[in-house]
Amino acid sequence: MPHNTSLRDLTRIATFTAIIAVLGLPGAIPLFGNAVPITLQTLGVMLAGAILGWWRGAASVLALLTLVAAGLPLLSGGRGGIGVFFGPSVGYLIGFVFGAAVTGLIVHAGASKPTWLRVIVGSFVGGVLTVYLFGIPLQSLVTGIPLLGTAYASLIFLPGDLVKVALSAILVMAVWRAYPRAFTFSTQPRVAAVAATP
Repeated sequence: MPHNTSLRDLTRIATFTAIIAVLGLPGAIPLFGNAVPITLQTLGVMLAGAILGWWRGAASVLALLTLVAAGLPLLSGGRGGIGVFFGPSVGYLIGFVFGAAVTGLIVHAGASKPTWLRVIVGSFVGGVLTVYLFGIPLQSLVTGIPLLGTAYASLIFLPGDLVKVALSAILVMAVWRAYPRAFTFSTQPRVAAVAATP
């Protein structure tokens, strides 16, 4: 984390760690033909990146995974413990961290507020494509199923993930209207500093 991390930053990170954990409470939906279940926690990853920005969003996911590694059953279906990092889902868990970061970069980079387009694109590229980029190859490696076959089987996730992208956009824009202070856009101070430069 940056050296100037504030108590407010830590509180936001902890809040989204809790949100992602809570989204695992409904449980996982096992899929026939795929060793990785459907989970709502990807939605939490999208929300963390879109609202907190890249490093705070990634930090909230890292905090969750640290607690999981310590044995807390915070993943969907009550899973926890170091063993989950050696199973078929390990790539998706790693992808959560990078997915939150990519979502945050797209939604926040050069912006002073979220827009529907930025949130939709950020949630899809970060919360779906980036997670798949890590999840599918490592699932193939762990299960021994060829990469192409694993990728084909993973297409079953896509409809649900597109629904999560839509929910992410709706929730992020609703939070922006109701409580913009939840966001961590940082372009305004830079604009002010440039304006004050002789």
